[in-house]
Amino acid sequence: MTSGRVVLAATPIGNPGDASDRLRDVLATADIVAAEDTRRLRSLATALEVTIRGRVMSFFEHNEAGRVPQLIDRVRAGDVVAVVTDAGMPAVSDPGYSLVVACIEAGLPVTCLPGPSAVTTALVLSGLPVDRFCFDGFPPRRAGRRRTWLARLATEERTCVFFESPHRLADTLAEAARSLGPDRRAAVCRELTKTYEEVLRGTLGELAEVTASGVLGEIVVVVAGADAADSAATLEDLVEIVEERVEAGERLKDACAAVSEGSPVTRRELYQAVLDARG
Repeated sequence: MTSGRVVLAATPIGNPGDASDRLRDVLATADIVAAEDTRRLRSLATALEVTIRGRVMSFFEHNEAGRVPQLIDRVRAGDVVAVVTDAGMPAVSDPGYSLVVACIEAGLPVTCLPGPSAVTTALVLSGLPVDRFCFDGFPPRRAGRRRTWLARLATEERTCVFFESPHRLADTLAEAARSLGPDRRAAVCRELTKTYEEVLRGTLGELAEVTASGVLGEIVVVVAGADAADSAATLEDLVEIVEERVEAGERLKDACAAVSEGSPVTRRELYQAVLDARG
């Protein structure tokens, strides 16, 4: 069996002091360090006083598919490939997932160096329930798709964590207040672990107003789950969600399958209800 392996290495989300000794070691000893941004990697290595002796290779969204076969070949040859992203855990809204899948399919070792995560950091700082939560990446950029995405959260009982860019935050919170109700509790976490860390807590309506003039930095949003009494969507609600997804470009059958998942309504029942509503 090859001695090579892939190591997913979590990096600090802001404060270099959060780096682990294991991260320092793998950066210094890996044969290849595949980095989302090679310049940020060099800056991190300088801050950690680590000398990277292996080959540094770019590994980001637009070249990930082409890089994976190359990295798999190197692992087969016995190399240790460390994967790091700009901040936090690789593969969580960052490159890495396709490489993990390729390793598993090829029967090659893959392991993880746990560490900082913006998702769990924001969650525990939010003041919202943490016993059950979901992570939903970045909201869709297009307004129609974002409304559909928020409509599905209307019945989600778990606390939801997602990322958002600062220039879209105000629009997303305003739409969330309309879709989920202005009184739904939420938190906006900005620049976590950095010098100007800030956590804004309140209702969606309040946070939409506070952020309307703009914010700076990296943002994580945490939204409270729906009350159980309010989480049972009616068939009419589900039909509306399906139609919004179809309007955004999704096939009717696919939309019905996705929306019916986790509801008491079957895909076929929802499909027929949409057709009936259309007359």
